[in-house]
Amino acid sequence: MSTNTNANKNKNVHVIDHPLIRHKLTLLRNKSTSTNEFRDLLREVSLLMGYEVLRDLPTEEVEIETPLEKTKGYQLSGKKLCLISILRAGNGFLDGLLELVPSARVGHIGLYRDPDTLVPVEYYLKFPEDMASRQAIIVDPMLATGNSAVAAVDRVKDQDVTDIKFLCLLAAPEGIKTLLEAHPDIHVYTAAVDRELNDHGYILPGVGDAGDRIFGTK
Repeated sequence: MSTNTNANKNKNVHVIDHPLIRHKLTLLRNKSTSTNEFRDLLREVSLLMGYEVLRDLPTEEVEIETPLEKTKGYQLSGKKLCLISILRAGNGFLDGLLELVPSARVGHIGLYRDPDTLVPVEYYLKFPEDMASRQAIIVDPMLATGNSAVAAVDRVKDQDVTDIKFLCLLAAPEGIKTLLEAHPDIHVYTAAVDRELNDHGYILPGVGDAGDRIFGTK
């Protein structure tokens, strides 16, 4: 499979290249990292990545009183936030993001990848109400073939949501291409764009099956 070396140069692809993220990503890739360590590292990385993904949240000026005097500060305003987890691995990203924005609502899309066709099959869907007024961040550790990401964005757009971002730990050039061809308005945030997919649709060098490593199912 060929590698699209321009994938991480697309203006819609944001590689969050922080030394702490690079360090923790290396530990996540290591096959000897335990299930508990993998979960903790993923939460820490999602927390670090969240600062960048949420950079453009709107704020409004407010007046408060410190122990010494009155002053002006800022608080979040405008659109409410909804985090959309692609089950099951997406749940590994939620804890860190919810630490940053505890008031965010959470939706879930259950998708599994048919092992023969690699086509996503939906088995669960639950969103908060008034989605159209919310900013949505779809989370899934792996953007591999891109088919599940496209299906998830389709379902979120069905709710008339216009402000959507996609957050992942790793992306493959093939997945980026598939997602942005279907939804050129989406911005992708990732810790790294890896080399390619193997014949089974797994990212190389990758971290293996993120869901299995999060939940210890293999």
